[in-house]
Amino acid sequence: MSDRLRGWLLGGLGLLAVLLSLYVSQLRVDVTSQAILAYGLVGVVIILRMFENRVMQNNGSIETRRLLRILILITAFFVSMRYFAWRQQETITYYDLFSFICMLILFMAEIYGIIISFLGSFVNIQGRKREHIPLPEDPDKIPTVDIFVPSYNEPQEMLEITLLAALQINYPQDKLNVCLLDDGGTLGRRNSDDPERARSSQERHDTLKAMCERIGATYLTREKNNHAKAGNVNAALEKTTGEHVLILDADHVPTQDILERMVGIMVDDPKMFLVQSPHFFINPDPIEKNLQTYGKMPGENEMFYGVIQEGLDFWDSSFFCGSAALIRRKYLLEVGGISGDSITEDAETAFLLHARGYRSAYVNRPMIAGLQPETYSGFVVQRMRWAQGMVQIFILKNPLFFKGLKPWQRLCYTSSSGFWFFPFARATFLVAPSAYLFFGLKIYDANMTEFFSYALPHLMGALIVTDFLFGRYRWALVSELYELMQSLYSLPAILEVIKSPRSPEFAVTPKGEFMDENFITSLAGPFYWLLAFNIASLIAGLIRLHVVPQDSDVILITMFWESFNLSLMVCAIGALYELKQRRQDPRVTADIAARVIVNGKSVPATIVDMSSGGVGVRIKGSVYQKLDVDLRGVDIVVRAYSVAMKADVNLPGLVTSTVDKPDGSVVLGLKMELHDLDQKRQLVALVYGDSELWVKERASRMPTLSVRETLWFLFSSGAISSAAHFRQLWIDFVAAMRRKLRGAESQ
Repeated sequence: MSDRLRGWLLGGLGLLAVLLSLYVSQLRVDVTSQAILAYGLVGVVIILRMFENRVMQNNGSIETRRLLRILILITAFFVSMRYFAWRQQETITYYDLFSFICMLILFMAEIYGIIISFLGSFVNIQGRKREHIPLPEDPDKIPTVDIFVPSYNEPQEMLEITLLAALQINYPQDKLNVCLLDDGGTLGRRNSDDPERARSSQERHDTLKAMCERIGATYLTREKNNHAKAGNVNAALEKTTGEHVLILDADHVPTQDILERMVGIMVDDPKMFLVQSPHFFINPDPIEKNLQTYGKMPGENEMFYGVIQEGLDFWDSSFFCGSAALIRRKYLLEVGGISGDSITEDAETAFLLHARGYRSAYVNRPMIAGLQPETYSGFVVQRMRWAQGMVQIFILKNPLFFKGLKPWQRLCYTSSSGFWFFPFARATFLVAPSAYLFFGLKIYDANMTEFFSYALPHLMGALIVTDFLFGRYRWALVSELYELMQSLYSLPAILEVIKSPRSPEFAVTPKGEFMDENFITSLAGPFYWLLAFNIASLIAGLIRLHVVPQDSDVILITMFWESFNLSLMVCAIGALYELKQRRQDPRVTADIAARVIVNGKSVPATIVDMSSGGVGVRIKGSVYQKLDVDLRGVDIVVRAYSVAMKADVNLPGLVTSTVDKPDGSVVLGLKMELHDLDQKRQLVALVYGDSELWVKERASRMPTLSVRETLWFLFSSGAISSAAHFRQLWIDFVAAMRRKLRGAESQ
């Protein structure tokens, strides 16, 4: 039996089981029977998961694992369907108009959640792990590739690093063309009526063009800044001829093997239009930075790039993410280049090409080193663009009915775009408890026994499934925190799209921001109000318990819900306290054998961290003492073997710090002092050239903890950061009052 036929049979059995679950879930039973059934099935899910783990550890067959995954998901799905059948049959009761409206809004938010959860389970029923396909041995069969690095306002230093790395990619140099697409130096901007804009644009144009000539890249610009990044790439397509195009964001530095691991897939399948790889970031996002969780738990993007894209690839629906992607020019031109109907032009382009019957692939290996927004405001700009763009696709393209997509692709794109309506559900879950605790609106008509028989098993099953599908890549409640941090600003942005689907404009995500002191973000205001509202609601709940004790079941359930919201809000408040950024260039951990050359002496050392601006070098205490010199302020040379270059590199630097370690060793902090282009190439190759470094770094950020341990870690981190936030708020308040008093006295 072929793999495809097995897949269809399993899929058919899964669909039959889902339909049967939907029917059986509607049957009414008494509360005791429901509790026995629900908790029994939760136990079955746990046992099946343990069995699936054992099969996976023993390298069991893919079919067995897939069948077990389907059984786990369908069993948990049935528990949830029992809950929703009960919600619809027993808890939607008319008391008064306002209560009924709020009750329906809450129920619709829950329905949305289960639909997105079901679609997510479908997408991730099985991930696809692709085997490496090498480049053709015949040089004539190796296609030409243009590398596009679109830029708008990024600094020259950032662009130079990305371009130098691109120029060192392992690929026949006669078939490689590296291009900087400068949208900050267009003819229109250089001829602007604003003298300052014209001057700065001309200066940027001249500087970047000279840099490209010096390092060997091609400088491209255009007349006008039409259609943002999509227009920039499309203009470059008209000036280049490569069979494939590798697109890299300005701050996405590629490893040397990126094309070796992508092009072979394109050559092997003539119908392939896209090969996407993960966006791997070497700096924390602002929530990780401010809660100080970076490196201690999986990054927020890892669930998408570590699991979901593999699931989408299984259904031939992995999509273009804007960078770190190889695209076949011929098919791209068939749809007029990068699409521009939405501001998520990447996903939209993949959508259109999938609808034409072309295929995509996902290679789950980090082969770029990127930068995330450094501040919460930058994070919000980025996520608002994603939310608006995906909602535009949902409204303008309608994946469920768009001509050309296969049925499973319709579901995958509906899942990917429909997910971004989450701000509506998240806002509902935030304010719903207060509707009862404050105003007495009947929004959830259930007693404690019913809650424990229907709702709790549903929540347990959902948590187990989430941990089953994404546990190594996404800890419990992290999604809820990130959704909360986005919802307050994404919600009005989505409403704008619903009102006018073509109104949003592309906003460039701020990168390379530098903060030399701690501060509270200017966007914190709405969170203060919500925090106060949470606390006031809990106080109102305590009062209500005293006044109407006969409603204690509903009051306690709602107070527990509000306490959960309060815990998330405390974490959010902590994440809004922006911590200073000590280094302009983020350093990554390393373990590279090296030698330090100082005053003619060469001693063994180890590179422990590095960046484009400096490195940290560890020397054993006994060796350091033999040097008999204080190295601070001394120029030295670090020699190490570069895996990417397959040769030793010699990097001169100035020792700016020495730190004694508990084991007796000394770590030297070096600022690089590179004197020529060749030394810059060597540093870029050493820091960014080897993808194996990113593979190890990615794995190190995924510690395995229990759900209880992850919850304690997240909430304790939030509480500590929140306390620092309020301490700073008090300091700022006192300082403002003193300034006001001095101003009054001076008058």
